[in-house]
Amino acid sequence: MSSVPSELASRVRYALIQAGFYLVGDVSSDARPGLRVSEAPAGVLITWTASDGFSALQPGASGDTMKAIVQAAVSGLLVQLGHAVKAPSDDGDLLVLAEAPDAGA
Repeated sequence: MSSVPSELASRVRYALIQAGFYLVGDVSSDARPGLRVSEAPAGVLITWTASDGFSALQPGASGDTMKAIVQAAVSGLLVQLGHAVKAPSDDGDLLVLAEAPDAGA
């Protein structure tokens, strides 16, 4: 089994921490607020959970709006650092691909 997802997860975590994002453990059943970086077969999965307190501070904004803002910030940062990021899934998760797309494609 390749260690590419593990190495990629480490690089992604480091980049997000350096940018000031709060990371939580990678256990999917852990509902603590913050960004979660976990290994996936195709690369690294990034999910975000807002705290109840944060959601309460945004009375006019929906959770979907805030999630889109966080996704854009995370995606933009990682793309700028040279990572290939797949658009959000239906549930809003980002996938950082283990292999960059072919430049000639």
